[in-house]
Amino acid sequence: MSLPTDEDILIERLRDTKTRHDTFSALVKAHSETLYWHIRRMVLDHDDANDILQNTFVKAWMGIDGFLGQAKLLTWLYRIATNETLTFINKSCNRVDYDDIEAAATSIEADEWFDGDHLQAQLQAAIQTLPPKQRMVFNMKYYDEMKYEEMSAILGTSVGALKASYHIAVKKISDFLENEN
Repeated sequence: MSLPTDEDILIERLRDTKTRHDTFSALVKAHSETLYWHIRRMVLDHDDANDILQNTFVKAWMGIDGFLGQAKLLTWLYRIATNETLTFINKSCNRVDYDDIEAAATSIEADEWFDGDHLQAQLQAAIQTLPPKQRMVFNMKYYDEMKYEEMSAILGTSVGALKASYHIAVKKISDFLENEN
């Protein structure tokens, strides 16, 4: 089954018990990679990102009947993924605190799923020094190329606050990279 492009039809098919399973499967297939990388940029570890992604889709499946359609479906999925990621980070005892670029770069480059170069590893290490919510804002703007309005709907934060957070994050990352080079 292909995913309908009309949001209203998609929601209607998700609410219909006869078409719900196939439609949700198509939704998972269509958005898994995007949401995986959204999560992965925050937690870095492939297995953790996969676990969080699974939790995201389980919560979405369980909450379909409660979805009011006030936001786009993808925005709703991003919000669930974001909340699951932040919950994981806040609860995780295994969270890595990077004190220097070498430890971060080594950790990232040792990951079998990482295919970037040294500069990308430095950038990731710099991003990891940001507080979780600031890191999320940076990743959504820089990697996902989201508009502030979309981010506002996902994070429940004002556009002005998101702009400020992004610019502060850029400054911190820039300072971090300057000091390391």
